Amino acid sequence: MKNFQIIRALSSKSAVISIAKEKEAMFIAGGTNLVDLMKKNVVAPDKLVDITALDLKKIEFLTGKTSIGALAKNSQVAEDKAIIEKHPLLAMALTAGASQQIRHMATVGGNMLQRTRCSYFYNTDMPCNKRVPKSGCGAIGGSNRMHAIFGASDSCIAVHPSDMCVALAALDATVQVEGPKGKREIKFTDFHRLPGNTPEKDNTLQNKELITSVEIPNNNFTKNVHYLKVRDRSSYAFALVSVAAALDIQNNTINDVRLAMGGVAHKPWRLTEVEEFLKGKTVSETIFRQAADLAMKGARGYGDNDFKLTLGPNAIVEALTIASSK
Repeated sequence: MKNFQIIRALSSKSAVISIAKEKEAMFIAGGTNLVDLMKKNVVAPDKLVDITALDLKKIEFLTGKTSIGALAKNSQVAEDKAIIEKHPLLAMALTAGASQQIRHMATVGGNMLQRTRCSYFYNTDMPCNKRVPKSGCGAIGGSNRMHAIFGASDSCIAVHPSDMCVALAALDATVQVEGPKGKREIKFTDFHRLPGNTPEKDNTLQNKELITSVEIPNNNFTKNVHYLKVRDRSSYAFALVSVAAALDIQNNTINDVRLAMGGVAHKPWRLTEVEEFLKGKTVSETIFRQAADLAMKGARGYGDNDFKLTLGPNAIVEALTIASSK
């Protein structure tokens, strides 16, 4: 790890100004991913702007929405009684992610910005277009058991590792950001990017922008919800496939639904076409199986991860079945 300067910002405005002055500067909060990347020499900032003193830790229940500060800890959100009541899917996803110790350190904003856990990305001796553009993708034709089956490109087949983000994508969240050009709002489903020809770009943040909060609109998904995470071990492990399922069921009919997958793409994979298919349908295993088959349209394996083509639809059926039975 190379030497670097660290300064502490006392306001969002000063944080943005501080980071804008340096080409190789980065924000740091919990540091649960960034410090690892620095130790591996995957990133090497000249300056870190510590934002932990900013007033961005609040969870507020406002008219028509819930606002969660970017510096709220993952454990704080997951254990909040009102979040568990109003947005249980988010609480479930956060609880499924990482270890309890990491959840006590990791922030909501940092969770959104964490980088892929692709082994080629972390190994600086191997080619990786995400780490070094145009150097190649070692995972294509290499070890790719954890990798994408949706939305990949010839440049990158890595997946986004977050559980929290899958739930937020399903819940129609929006991201509030502040930067040198002022404040703006980004739909959560537009926040993360597919790799295309620029896999080094994980998200749609503009240069030096700071995430200040995430907002979730009020909804009726308070009962029939489930976050299913299939992984190699039940302790701290990233998803092979995950499914966030939220249903609004009236008289055994699906009035509304939200569905997203994790561990399958470069971003949380929202299944809007499947949602439209399920609306108005009577709850049944047959309908759930048809929905799962529809969800896999366009899926492609790369060898080691071909099993996800079977695991994916089975996980969708299980998640919907569990959610609908509550």
